[in-house]
Amino acid sequence: MSEQAPPKAEVSPIRQISLIWLVPVVALVIGFWMLIQFLASKGPEITLKLTTAEGIEVGKTEIKALNVKVGVITDVKLSDDYNSIMAVAQLDKDAERMLKTDTRFWVVKPRIGTQGISGLDTLLSGAYIELQPGVEKEEQLKFTVLDIPPVAPLDTKGLRLVLTHEEAGKLSVGDPVLYEGFTVGRVEKVSFDTETKNANYQLFIFEPYDSLIRQRTQFWLTSGVELSMSAEGFNLKIGSVESLLTGGVSFNVPDGAEPGELVTRQMMTFHLFNNQSEVREQLYDQYLEYVMLFNESVRGLSEGAPVEYRGIRIGTVAEVPLRVPLQGKEFSEQQIPVLVRIEFARVHEYVEMNTLEELHHYLEAEFDNGLRASLKTANFLTGQLMVDVNFYENGATTTETTYKNYDRFPTAAGGFAEIQKQVASLLDKLNNLPLETTLSELNQTLAAAEKTLKSAEQAARSVDRLMAQQETKAIPAELRNSLAQIQATLRSYGADGAPYRNLENALVRFEQVMKELQPVLRQVNDKPNSLIFSDSKGKDPIPVAGE
Repeated sequence: MSEQAPPKAEVSPIRQISLIWLVPVVALVIGFWMLIQFLASKGPEITLKLTTAEGIEVGKTEIKALNVKVGVITDVKLSDDYNSIMAVAQLDKDAERMLKTDTRFWVVKPRIGTQGISGLDTLLSGAYIELQPGVEKEEQLKFTVLDIPPVAPLDTKGLRLVLTHEEAGKLSVGDPVLYEGFTVGRVEKVSFDTETKNANYQLFIFEPYDSLIRQRTQFWLTSGVELSMSAEGFNLKIGSVESLLTGGVSFNVPDGAEPGELVTRQMMTFHLFNNQSEVREQLYDQYLEYVMLFNESVRGLSEGAPVEYRGIRIGTVAEVPLRVPLQGKEFSEQQIPVLVRIEFARVHEYVEMNTLEELHHYLEAEFDNGLRASLKTANFLTGQLMVDVNFYENGATTTETTYKNYDRFPTAAGGFAEIQKQVASLLDKLNNLPLETTLSELNQTLAAAEKTLKSAEQAARSVDRLMAQQETKAIPAELRNSLAQIQATLRSYGADGAPYRNLENALVRFEQVMKELQPVLRQVNDKPNSLIFSDSKGKDPIPVAGE
């Protein structure tokens, strides 16, 4: 039996993956998953345009909406024209729905403004950018950051209006909108229209005060302190404390005007007046224009001065002087033209008429009756003049009824002009007085008086010399002796003097004699012939035959 060779084993290599390779595979899978998660959760990247990068730091400055972080600033650089700052911000995925065409951004930092102090919490945490979500449908990724916070959110209920004015700078963002002194809104935006050359001021009126806005509502500027000087004197108005600091705008429906329908349409345009006086004046939009020609000075007469008839205002001075070409006369013969407006609404309150034509005919008839205009002082303190209309019996008549295509209003010399004429006449009379002759005679009189005074002085000196003589000095002693003798003589006639006692005794004796003569006087009185015939009465005779 033959010996068999042992079988040979076939060796083949076994391909086996090492478990160590699972680690990078798992890491790769996790990294890929995290990348997918990151990309899925990553929000949009937006570009913000700022005027300055003050307080903005890359990686630190946050973007918040209602104090919730929704993004962060990732890059800050200058714009291509070096006029602004371009900041790139990475937002969260959830913030994508907030980015609309009307979305607004602004930097929150400490501020002191018309609405008070805000942003004090950023003193420690640093400034951040506030995001106000938009409500429009169209999306946007590039925005301009506002310099100051908006007055009201886009979804705040209220009414937005636009005021137009010929000048810019009258209002600022945040200035109050006042109604009867109460703040009912704010100035939201300020812009300038280069085509119309008007400034536009956007207001926001908070609800429920938006119901105060009517079609006839008028707006005017309000300053903290308003001081005006006119023909009526000084006028001082003081507003609210806030308007004292910043000013603002007020509105109301003028007195006597129909308010009109309620305004509900957003962004309706109104005109902004400079003050409340302009609002009242624009109500008198129907008027007749007349030119008044004055020979006297119009210094003190200004535009807006009243035209009054016996204290009742019927118009307004429109232009002083009226600028028209002066032709055909010498400068010394020129009269000063003043353009006035006779306002229909003012006259209609006192004279019943329906049209301007009726008012024109009425005034023309009154001109024939002596209606004239003159200048009078309205305020002696300020020197302001006004136009006074009244009837004059001897008013100067004129055949010219027009002046440079304007109707002419007849004028008369004012009271002050008459006083000036009288003063001038008085001065002329004084100039005609013979002052030189009077002064010459006065000089002669003074010379004569001077001579008289010299003579009196010489007489006084003579008297002084006379009084200095010894004989003159002895005269007073002799006078005293004479006076003493006279006094002694008068004393002897007193009650204790002998003559007085003798006279008293004589009167006593005379009284006794008169008492003794009283019976005799009585008898004489009763029977005047008693001194001739005896007073005894005999018996009656008895007849003889009777015995």
